[in-house]
Amino acid sequence: MSTPNPYAAPRAAVADAAVGPKNFIPAGRTVPTARGWAWIAQGWELFKRQPFMWVAFAVVGIAILLGLQLLLPLIGQIAAMLLGPVFVGGVMIGCRDLDEGRELQFAHLFAGFRERFGSLIAVGLISLGFTFAVALVVGLGTGIGTATLLGSGGDPAAAAAAGLTLLLALLVMLALLLPLYMAMWFAPPLILFHAQGPAEAMKNSFVACLRNIMPFFLYGVILFLLSFVASLPVFLGWLVLAPVMVASLYTGYRDIFFE
Repeated sequence: MSTPNPYAAPRAAVADAAVGPKNFIPAGRTVPTARGWAWIAQGWELFKRQPFMWVAFAVVGIAILLGLQLLLPLIGQIAAMLLGPVFVGGVMIGCRDLDEGRELQFAHLFAGFRERFGSLIAVGLISLGFTFAVALVVGLGTGIGTATLLGSGGDPAAAAAAGLTLLLALLVMLALLLPLYMAMWFAPPLILFHAQGPAEAMKNSFVACLRNIMPFFLYGVILFLLSFVASLPVFLGWLVLAPVMVASLYTGYRDIFFE
């Protein structure tokens, strides 16, 4: 039996991973609260193995997404939402290869365009449609609040009521988008490594996140605090924090979906 090439292209590795280990749990399991910190710590360990490649990922990825939105304001924003899961999927392949002792390569950033591209882009389409629906609902509420503000004639009470309406609309938007983010969080690795369809992967991702509210709460608090530190030196810290966050998505997936 031939020895597998440790530097083989991501395609072969994904095909093997799609079969999945026998202890794979399709809808995830509940883990202790402290694991929220462990995902970040393990993401940092992956980052330290090839920090310069991770920084290159961050620079190129941010440049592509920002470039799309700046050069093509509306179309670029739509393209960024559609391609987000594709880029994340490629980096997940890189994380898996790095975790298994292979090298992280620049080609991993674009591996999602070669592996199950249709399913990954479908996640982006679902995200885009859901976000548009939420924005429509919020936009109606915002329009009502703005109309009230303009017609208040400078009345402080009416202005306060309009401001409260806008704040409520924002909170509603965040509340409605949270389930979407939960459904998208683990969808790329589930699609790539376990051949799940977009709807199945998003459902299982949502269930897994719901089962681990407390670890994700701790995870979110720590990342929120780290974001302040990363923003202090002219946001340069994000060149490290952003890759660690993406790597922590992979370590969280490995922790929750395997015994």
